[in-house]
Amino acid sequence: MVCLGNICRSPLAEGILKHQLPIIRVDSAGTAGYHIGAAPDSRSIAVARINGIDISTLKARKFHIEDFDNFTHIFVMDRNNYQDVLAMARNENDRAKVALIDPQQREVPDPYYGGKEDFEYVFDMLNAACKNIVLTMNAN
Repeated sequence: MVCLGNICRSPLAEGILKHQLPIIRVDSAGTAGYHIGAAPDSRSIAVARINGIDISTLKARKFHIEDFDNFTHIFVMDRNNYQDVLAMARNENDRAKVALIDPQQREVPDPYYGGKEDFEYVFDMLNAACKNIVLTMNAN
């Protein structure tokens, strides 16, 4: 799960998918190193907690080229970060792993400058996207 700073959207997506499909390895990262080592935004923690998910112990990290080796799927929140991740890809195999998280190819908006309702909207959007991921993985 990849967003810009790894404190709002991607840790929420990580927590949601781990909650829905605890048998797979899930991690999150940011394309920028603004918040390395920081906990998720308190509003992301709060909306996750309201929905029965604890992301409070997650720590922000930067996306690294080795992530292409360590993961079979790399889900990105928006087109800018999608392009940033693709720019790091070493080959077509790396590029094939990268996709927008929303199955309808909509961008997940960054709620950082918004309020509680923005974080709730993003949670709902990511929850639906993760349900789709689970369905797709179970079908394979």
